[in-house]
Amino acid sequence: MTQIDEPMTANETSPRPYVPSRFFMSRVVNPITLWLGGPTLTVRGRRTGRPIRTPVPTLEVDGARYLVSGGGETHWVRNLRAAGQGELRRGRTHEPFRAVVVTAYREHMGWRAREFFTALPDPADHPVFRVEPQGA
Repeated sequence: MTQIDEPMTANETSPRPYVPSRFFMSRVVNPITLWLGGPTLTVRGRRTGRPIRTPVPTLEVDGARYLVSGGGETHWVRNLRAAGQGELRRGRTHEPFRAVVVTAYREHMGWRAREFFTALPDPADHPVFRVEPQGA
């Protein structure tokens, strides 16, 4: 994976476009994933400061873990950019982490992201964060 590290900045320009979740995903799949203890990102809301939980699985490449937003500049992406850190949960396991923005190529996302890249063809519209343990 070719990547270029960029520093986290809270003062980004206007948000890039995103693909909102479809009704079934947001109203059925996501709540069930949260209830079952699936992979979840918890990050402080950029406006309220309250913790917000969102089902977001990590992608592992060459021993490093990444959070990839197939839907573009979604709310969890904006919140993570503003906070610079979050917590990954799976079941009862909680892992605080620091987020580092990286540039990645769509080939690593495979068929799962085809719909998103059709809607947002520019790879720059799909933010990627490297998960680093807090304090690293």
